[in-house]
Amino acid sequence: MTSRLWRYIGGMATTMTVRNVPEHVRRTLAARAARTGRSLQEYLLLELVALADQPTAEELMDAAGLRAAAASTRLDVALLLEDRDADRT
Repeated sequence: MTSRLWRYIGGMATTMTVRNVPEHVRRTLAARAARTGRSLQEYLLLELVALADQPTAEELMDAAGLRAAAASTRLDVALLLEDRDADRT
């Protein structure tokens, strides 16, 4: 078992059940697991961990909004244009 996987299941673990998985999806996932030398369960657990580690687009936008609000930098457009044009005259 990889150290990354062990880190996630070393504490409290829970069981999930996914119902109504189409057979072709199960076959595809089982083949991918076999190609990586893992059981289907271990493969799916690693995939779920990777999925949970990636922020959603909404989470990224929220974080960006929080950073922008924390910076609270207000730029005056007129001053920016004046500064830009200062070297042109």
